[in-house]
Amino acid sequence: MTSVPIGRAFALLAEEAPHAVAVRCGEDVLTRRELDLAANRVAHAWADRVGRDDLVTVALPNGLDFVIACVATWKLGATPQPLSPRIGAGERTAILELVRPALVVDGPLETSTDDSSLPDLAASSWKAPTSSGSTGRPKIVRAAAPATVDPRGRVAPFVPRDAVQLVAGPLFHAAPFVYAMRGLMTGHELVVLPRFDAEEALRAIRTHAVTWTMLVPTMMHRIWRLESRATYDVSSLDSVLHLGARCAPWLKRAWIDWLGPERVVEVYAGTESQGLAMITGEEWLERPGSVGRGISGSEFRVVGPDGAVCAAGESGEIVMRRAGAATYSYVGDEPRVRDGWHTLGDAGRMDADGFLYVEDRLDDVIVTGGVKVHPADVEAVLEEHPAVRSAVAVGRPDDELGERVHAVVDTDRADVPQAELVRWVRGRLDPEKVPRSWTLVREPVRDDTGKVRRAAFGA
Repeated sequence: MTSVPIGRAFALLAEEAPHAVAVRCGEDVLTRRELDLAANRVAHAWADRVGRDDLVTVALPNGLDFVIACVATWKLGATPQPLSPRIGAGERTAILELVRPALVVDGPLETSTDDSSLPDLAASSWKAPTSSGSTGRPKIVRAAAPATVDPRGRVAPFVPRDAVQLVAGPLFHAAPFVYAMRGLMTGHELVVLPRFDAEEALRAIRTHAVTWTMLVPTMMHRIWRLESRATYDVSSLDSVLHLGARCAPWLKRAWIDWLGPERVVEVYAGTESQGLAMITGEEWLERPGSVGRGISGSEFRVVGPDGAVCAAGESGEIVMRRAGAATYSYVGDEPRVRDGWHTLGDAGRMDADGFLYVEDRLDDVIVTGGVKVHPADVEAVLEEHPAVRSAVAVGRPDDELGERVHAVVDTDRADVPQAELVRWVRGRLDPEKVPRSWTLVREPVRDDTGKVRRAAFGA
């Protein structure tokens, strides 16, 4: 089948299998037919305010209403702009001033009694998520791809065609949104968690025979640490995709040992999709720490400060480009592009066979006593400690060293002594990477997508 407007794709899927489950969240369930009709009713209620190529801000938590709102937006030929309902008032105001949406959806959905089909319309951009990373001013990433889809196609080469997909992350974040919505419009059954919980994720996999899911390393860490993990049957899983942050080698190996290398896939990419790299579990075992090689027309390089290509194994800035037309444009910022090569601001290296290794964010590197320290190296060692749930390493001003490594550690034991953590890292890290100051906390230092606002810990 050729591509059709996304709104039309949902109608076709409903005609094909009206009683098949489209999406479930907790006890709430919608079949394909019910989703199509519910979206029609909402679209008719909005039709006097939303037109083709308008932006509709969807600031809702995970749930059926989020999905219905996005489908209704596509049916009107408009573009959904997912936004966290939990952001502060100042940041929300700044984003809405950039977006200037035709409609902000942040409460109960308006609906009409008219559930008839709407004209087939396709926006020139199928999504416009917010992206500010862990720091920086907000910006909107407007996809260059139009709002069309082949409902019998595949989300990506590394995503199965027919899947029961567990949506573990918040739908208002870019990656969960893409994989969930592209999956839904190509026939996936979505099992949406209201909010990530390691035990609930395993329970959902077992209960609904989930076959595919996308996770970030923070989620993988929480699942791995769960005492009851081994009691859950996860044999239905065909594969797990992870992305979003560097995965500690010990954690990656643990998942490969648990599920098997054929069921663990990693992708390196940004919200902008200007380059994608992929590695299978089998390849990773041969090259531990790599995120793979470019796919789907993507090329990667590692360059020095002068833009010259680094030799194999030499660290520098990762840059990328992708064959074909531009994949995105920004609202509120300018792309970081040099001679056609884009950057996400990551440091890394490449081996002689073209396999890429990501080291850290360039802006996050700590220079202590003239030595560069990648926070991810410190965090990976700390999070391997059995009492540590999450950790963040930041640079703090130091009169002697310029910066010192400071660790903020979330522990699940109130009595874990700092001296125990110091001994742990000293036996596993080079001396310059060992934190010189510590803060121990009892709450997560990262959100459910693994993001952390380092500036909050750097003072």
